[in-house]
Amino acid sequence: MSYQGTFIDHALQSEALKFGSFTLKSGRQSPYFFNLGLFNTGEHLSGLATAYAEVIIKSGIEFDVLFGPAYKGIPLAALTVAKLAEIGGEKWKKIEYAFNRKEKKDHGEGGNIVGSSLAGKRVVIIDDVMTAGTAINEAFGIITEAKGTVHGVVIALDRQERTVDSELSAVQAVSKRYNVPVISIVSLDAIIKYLSETQRLTEAQLQSIQEYKAKYAPAVPY
Repeated sequence: MSYQGTFIDHALQSEALKFGSFTLKSGRQSPYFFNLGLFNTGEHLSGLATAYAEVIIKSGIEFDVLFGPAYKGIPLAALTVAKLAEIGGEKWKKIEYAFNRKEKKDHGEGGNIVGSSLAGKRVVIIDDVMTAGTAINEAFGIITEAKGTVHGVVIALDRQERTVDSELSAVQAVSKRYNVPVISIVSLDAIIKYLSETQRLTEAQLQSIQEYKAKYAPAVPY
């Protein structure tokens, strides 16, 4: 089984991925909901870290530091650099990680970056789901201020839907704005394909997801 299929299985087992009717922060009524915080056992977290590591290795992005924006990105970065060292071979054992404090520390070593220094480093940002792209935009600012250079972004799920104030998806908008690749473990298309092939969706669920996807599809198709 591919890392994508394994990831989706873990998402279903942990109930991080649910189907039904959910009101999103945007006000949209979605037929599915994804909450990465429900990957909350050692088994599920190991599977999650493996999926992140696999997609990073596959991407071919060259970088020095994996950066996790506070707060959700912090454990993701730590878990994933450890998994990269475990499964990626010699090249990946030296990848560093860093995260930001919400408030700058004014004693000790000071500053708002914990872990690796970002100065002069090639950085990849790791996060869960990109909706409006706000958190990622903040992360770019933090990294730029610390004199690092963002070379890519990796997320768990690409919902493949346009943002409230744009004809592009959040992934497309961030990639276009910063001219960097934005990669994901899975997209909504990949979830639909896998669950349809494994007969894990009812006809009604599949129809509602496809209707939602068509309604909110970005102007520029994937």
